[in-house]
Amino acid sequence: MAQRHLDPTDPGAPGVTGDALAVYLRAQATEFLRALRLHRETGGSAAGGAQETVDAARALRRSARRISGSLHTFRPLLDADWSEEIRPELAWLSGTLGLEHAYAARLERLLLALHRLSGAAVFPEQSVVTAGTAAQRSGSVAALAGGARPAGAHTSGRAQASVAEAPQDTAGPARTAPAPDRGNLTVGAAKAGALLERQLTLARTRAHSTALQALGSSRFHAVADKVALLASEVPLTPAAATTGLRPLAAAAEERLTDSVAALPLLTAGHPYNAEALIHGLSPDPSPHPQDAPWHQVRLLLRLHRYAREVLSGGGAPADVVGLPAAGLALNRHRDASEAASAAAQAARTPRITPATAYALGVLHADQRHEVEAARFAFQQAWQKQAVGAS
Repeated sequence: MAQRHLDPTDPGAPGVTGDALAVYLRAQATEFLRALRLHRETGGSAAGGAQETVDAARALRRSARRISGSLHTFRPLLDADWSEEIRPELAWLSGTLGLEHAYAARLERLLLALHRLSGAAVFPEQSVVTAGTAAQRSGSVAALAGGARPAGAHTSGRAQASVAEAPQDTAGPARTAPAPDRGNLTVGAAKAGALLERQLTLARTRAHSTALQALGSSRFHAVADKVALLASEVPLTPAAATTGLRPLAAAAEERLTDSVAALPLLTAGHPYNAEALIHGLSPDPSPHPQDAPWHQVRLLLRLHRYAREVLSGGGAPADVVGLPAAGLALNRHRDASEAASAAAQAARTPRITPATAYALGVLHADQRHEVEAARFAFQQAWQKQAVGAS
């Protein structure tokens, strides 16, 4: 694969030096400032559209990730003190702004899975969840439970002002009537959905408040000031102007391929291998230990993609066979893993009924199967990548 990327006709030919990195960083800093201005114009105003607010927050995260990732990959070409000072702050900002979206998407994913598993009609596919559709979704859960609205399940005005992407339901057409042997699961699913909505809506509301506090903090203003300076001047080392970027980009790619090689791809290449269900009954509430290497590959794949963008002059790099699909599979893996953890955490709630605990257990197993399916999809995409590179 590396041999394909080091082809002399590639955008990352030896002539690409630190000047290209400076152009890329300035462009990302400009995007960051533009997104920040849009967020301030819409986020604090009742007249501002919720979609514009979430688009601005997403653009802030995207630019922060790209700047931070490029500083990591090409750090020998940048002022060391400045780079090590701003990189953790950008990671903090990106993580803080992403929490609310993560909780909302996780809840939507779990509720869709509960409807699918219980045989009930699932929610229509949608790309955006607004306050109105969130209320409709909550009403559907309440209807399943017999019309009772759980206390604390409402979304605050602040949380409703934000929008989160909802994962698409890939389970195929939903059945309109539950199977005869699923009546107990349907009752449990309704209570499990209400419990998950209470817990994840509360977490989302707290994440929203944390993000608002972060955007008004002196820490964030310090980061914004540094990014504003970056938009006009990139602190490159004296040798950066004559140093090629290809060796550093190749090192990032090598770290990726080494991490992929350490994955159990042979096992993942066999569907229904049940590898993702191992340790499923462990009492340890920490994240599933076998997921960590896959999460690491996802981060390294992102760094590799950003490096390719730098070498391509700031634009989207030429598609590499299988690479976009591999990234999507790892995103799906992350989402399913975190959703499974949320289901397991909800199942540890004291004094829940056996039907609720059973539904949450089925939901946890379903999401762990989604983890396994994502690993299989990644293995298939990566094999295509390897074939295309040969």
